[in-house]
Amino acid sequence: MFIEYHMIQNFAPSNLNRDDTNNPKDCEFGGARRARISSQCIKRAIRLEPVFTKITQVPTGERTRWLAAEIKKKLIGKGKAAEEAQERSSAFVGALLGGMDKGKEGRSKVLFYISEEEKNHIAAALLANWENLDDKQYEELAKQYKKAFENRSSAPDIALFGRMLADDPKLSLDAACQVAHAISTHRVSMEVDFFTAVDDLLDEEDSGAGMMGVTGFNSACFYRYACIDWEQLKDNLGGDSALAAKTVEGFLRSSIQAVPTGKQNSFAAQNAPSFVMAVVRADGTCWSLANAFEKPVKADSHHSLTENSITALDKYWGNLKRVYGGDQLVAVLALEQGFPLEILGGSEADNVENWVAEVLNALPKE
Repeated sequence: MFIEYHMIQNFAPSNLNRDDTNNPKDCEFGGARRARISSQCIKRAIRLEPVFTKITQVPTGERTRWLAAEIKKKLIGKGKAAEEAQERSSAFVGALLGGMDKGKEGRSKVLFYISEEEKNHIAAALLANWENLDDKQYEELAKQYKKAFENRSSAPDIALFGRMLADDPKLSLDAACQVAHAISTHRVSMEVDFFTAVDDLLDEEDSGAGMMGVTGFNSACFYRYACIDWEQLKDNLGGDSALAAKTVEGFLRSSIQAVPTGKQNSFAAQNAPSFVMAVVRADGTCWSLANAFEKPVKADSHHSLTENSITALDKYWGNLKRVYGGDQLVAVLALEQGFPLEILGGSEADNVENWVAEVLNALPKE
């Protein structure tokens, strides 16, 4: 079973996700330059959106090279001396992750994505073996940790997005969720803002700006897509169907609310989605609708860019259904009620609550 979401979201001038030149990320699609927001950026915005944790009631995981410092805090909280706690937490993390960074005390060689339950497990294991800790024991505790958390996590975001450690597959977890890079439905041209900053204490005899610079931006109507493998999500959460359902709900709600934070203090592009569509299917297939926009959409004298993007998605969905068929539950949430949807018109929900409820009701009751 797969749960998909499709979204049309139009942003005012912004620079939500920058490349290494500080310009908005872009790509070519259908022979035209498009605005782009990376999947990594979208996933981070989703998992850090407060509603995600509010719904799941489980702390989100943390991706860090400073795991030893977190374990150290827990050991100190149990009455252990700071220096001893530092030494033993670093020794364990080094055994687990293939060594510590020699240039920075307490920092591991690699990033690791870990849940709060896992951190507590590590601290408890160290405390239980405090008097017998040596190199051999650290290796043994690391093996026990891997066995306890192989192929599962208690953190919903880790269960969704997975984790990968190239040097040790036992610490990896297959993601239950695929997230596409968001792309604009239309051709985009880069724009540049020249700005100056005034020096408020500049002498009257002097003139000119305190500083000046340029920043790139664009305005784009994005198509966003993601799909969740329900069975993989349950497996990643240790078979906990109730938490898996809460994770899906948290994901759907936070996907609507999550907006990347790039340059928001300069542009304030806090624009809600105009169209959201959820699909639940049990036939083992997934359909991205990105090809609805292979031919760049254009605004016309009667319809906006957003409206024509929704129309193109509606038409393409109809073509896929006509050719490939399939029995899917479809729930549509449109900002503008009564928008002429030729194919999807009978699937509209009145509000977010009803839209989420339709999706959750389609999940297995286990």
